[in-house]
Amino acid sequence: MTRAALLLCVLKVLVFPGPDVTSDVSVIYRGWYDVLVTGTFPQDDVTWQYPPAAALAVLSPAVLPFLEYATAFFVLALAADAVTLALLLRGARGAGRSRRGAWMWVAGVPLLGPTVYARYDVMVTAVAVAGLLAAVRHPRAAGALMAFGALLKVWPALLLLAVRRRSAWVSAAVTGVVVAGLFAVLMPGAFAFLGFQRDRGTEVESLGSLVFHVARHHGWEGKVLLNYGSVEFLGPYVSWVSTGALFLTGAALAWLVLWRLTATRFAPHTAADAAFTAVLLFTVTSRVISPQYMVWLVGTAAVCLCFRGSRMGRPAALVLVACPVTTLEFPVWFGHVVASDALGVTLLAVRNGLLVTASLLAARTLWCTTVPTRRRIPTTPGPSWAERTTVSP
Repeated sequence: MTRAALLLCVLKVLVFPGPDVTSDVSVIYRGWYDVLVTGTFPQDDVTWQYPPAAALAVLSPAVLPFLEYATAFFVLALAADAVTLALLLRGARGAGRSRRGAWMWVAGVPLLGPTVYARYDVMVTAVAVAGLLAAVRHPRAAGALMAFGALLKVWPALLLLAVRRRSAWVSAAVTGVVVAGLFAVLMPGAFAFLGFQRDRGTEVESLGSLVFHVARHHGWEGKVLLNYGSVEFLGPYVSWVSTGALFLTGAALAWLVLWRLTATRFAPHTAADAAFTAVLLFTVTSRVISPQYMVWLVGTAAVCLCFRGSRMGRPAALVLVACPVTTLEFPVWFGHVVASDALGVTLLAVRNGLLVTASLLAARTLWCTTVPTRRRIPTTPGPSWAERTTVSP
């Protein structure tokens, strides 16, 4: 029933409050489609900021030629949603497993509203969930899926930090080189996207944007403009905040590497826990936190909850609470966010505060459950000087 409601919203049978979220598909994606079918990437379009395999998602409506482009895309997004649920239900089978992850996905997706079906992130999340669930018993398949996911939208590369088996890394490297090489040879401009984010500002929904939302009420002279495909702050000191966000992302990556080098206690759920933590840290430190990023968090959190032994229940619950708040700030009351009024700033502060809390809690939980603590060995005190010099009668 929830998925039927989402589909009716993106098909505009039901009217969802706020600006139209489907224009990205009907206008932007469709424009990219017209370029991609010619055998080249949109090399002159700075809004194309995705790895080469993203072309497959944009071209995917071609498999349903009897439907209009946008309608076909929405149907395929629904299919990816269903595949993800099926994977989570399969992952719930066996000893030590739980259906909590499936329920997390069932509840989290509709709480994010129709934006889920109006972006290709749900397709990427399906690949990432498949890779994480395969990591326990099929490391080679997991590595290949994670590498392919990274070529769809970069962030699934973070999942590899959680994988211990060398075979998974080898499989990921081979898959990445082969797929990227094929795109580079067959389609010109496959890696032009690497230079398109150089001059980005700070998106109005990011953690760092709160600085400028407040500063606008104290004489800051910057502007809010549509830039590089998103609504961003541009003006004095924006580059400082953007650089700070990049520094925090680097610090988070360094912490993850340190964790990987020091962790010694690994359980079947550790890979999922580490992946969820990594995606959380990447999301909150990014200079862009688009609403569709929440789909990644719901998906990786759901994999954690498939394992009864996972202790990521509280961070996952915080992510779930952040989902409806995200829908309120976009698209429902996005005008208030752009205006930096009290309602808009409050929504952002609550949503970003929930994500920051979830990130810190997840990082602490991951560290405490996998990194051994050093315990001081108790020593028995020796005899005192008086006792050593006392002569027995």
